[in-house]
Amino acid sequence: MAFLPFTFSIVGAQKAGTSTLQWMLNQHPQVARPPRKEMGWFDVDEATWRELDHATYGITHARPIHAALGDATPRYLLMPGALERMRTQRPDMRLIATFRDPIDRLVSQWVMVRERQPDKAPDWPEMMAWRPDDFPTELPAEFAGPGGRARFMRASGVIRGYYGGQVRHGLSVFPREQWLFIDFATMLAEPNATLDRVTEHIGVGRFKPYPPLRKLMAGSPSITGTAPTGADLMTLARALEPELAGYVAQTGLSVDHWTTERLLTGQLDADEQAATYAAKAGLQPS
Repeated sequence: MAFLPFTFSIVGAQKAGTSTLQWMLNQHPQVARPPRKEMGWFDVDEATWRELDHATYGITHARPIHAALGDATPRYLLMPGALERMRTQRPDMRLIATFRDPIDRLVSQWVMVRERQPDKAPDWPEMMAWRPDDFPTELPAEFAGPGGRARFMRASGVIRGYYGGQVRHGLSVFPREQWLFIDFATMLAEPNATLDRVTEHIGVGRFKPYPPLRKLMAGSPSITGTAPTGADLMTLARALEPELAGYVAQTGLSVDHWTTERLLTGQLDADEQAATYAAKAGLQPS
């Protein structure tokens, strides 16, 4: 047994397959299992960050066969300062980011939090309310002071889908060769090929055999709340349009199959899509 530091991180995005990918990688004999999926090491407040013993960011029970150890904290791609802290402590970290259509992702997040805390979690109108012009790389002024981090997290539903800004910021912190960008739908459709890319990126051999695909954190919820409308979806799609363009330009990945792109190009009817979301959440369409 020996100490093994974390060597890779799945940094986001939330509700885009991070749990599924982490579970599959945990089945690899050369990948050590972390104490928990989301270590949250780099997105804490400043006081906690100063108190952390950064030399302990790893595991002490690694075996000789273990060559990699991964953290999967989707907030790292979102929280201002998290990637910069990671660079300070682990400048050679290999990074993986998974992306899902941003409106599908937002609806999935809303349903999840409403299912978990129906009386406290934000309802749909609040989830889509905060739409700043750009992805914030510093904590915005309106979230300064006590409790600001929690309020930022609560308001961050839409900006978690500002993928163009997230990728641009990520590439400004870590070089391109340390990043691997993955489309969630492609991972589900081609899990083995995706895993080949991931294992090469983190420096371990290919799976023999491949683990089964397990869609974790999916659920079949029934919630209370205000169902999205077609007008809501088009408002979001137009706000997200420049982010999609930036994401495509920087990653080379296609968004032609994404709900947002199909709404913008008229391939999907917004009212019908809103009704689909409502039905999946157990709600009547608005």
